[in-house]
Amino acid sequence: MTNDFLPSGRVVLDASDISRALTRLAHEIVERTHGATNLTLMGIPTRGAMLATRLGELISQIQGSPVAVGAIDITMYRDDLRLRPARALQPTTIPPEGIEGRLVILVDDVLFSGRTIRAALDALSEHGRPELVQLAVLVDRGHRELPIRADYVGKNLPTSHTEKIQVNLVEHDGNDEVRIESEA
Repeated sequence: MTNDFLPSGRVVLDASDISRALTRLAHEIVERTHGATNLTLMGIPTRGAMLATRLGELISQIQGSPVAVGAIDITMYRDDLRLRPARALQPTTIPPEGIEGRLVILVDDVLFSGRTIRAALDALSEHGRPELVQLAVLVDRGHRELPIRADYVGKNLPTSHTEKIQVNLVEHDGNDEVRIESEA
């Protein structure tokens, strides 16, 4: 599936930058979690789930053993449901290991206001009680509205409120890149 828009804005991360950032994040996760045992990565659809899969593969390569990866749909937990057009529900996939008593790292593409992560925490609580929840994001653009911060950040990209971060991933968009676009 590809985007139906012409690329605009400026590329701030290309495919090799994204690959390096994810490799660095994987090594940081292994180091800070003392070997990434008891770890479950839960991606937030759409692109967060794809990034979680990639991170899981990288961590598995580093560790030499598989990492549990799943996806958590946040649609019904959003606080802006009445303000936006209806969205299709995305699949929630909990790995066989579950999340109960495990270290869960939520994975998303962009951290902005923090509202998506708040919704993900609410959704996660419906499926069990992790021992610890952390957050990994490809891009942190600032402008938090809630007291939420990422534990693992691929790239900090300070932006203005009139700019938008567009993350493209090959699995969904046909190419890997991150762009900063100005809203008209």
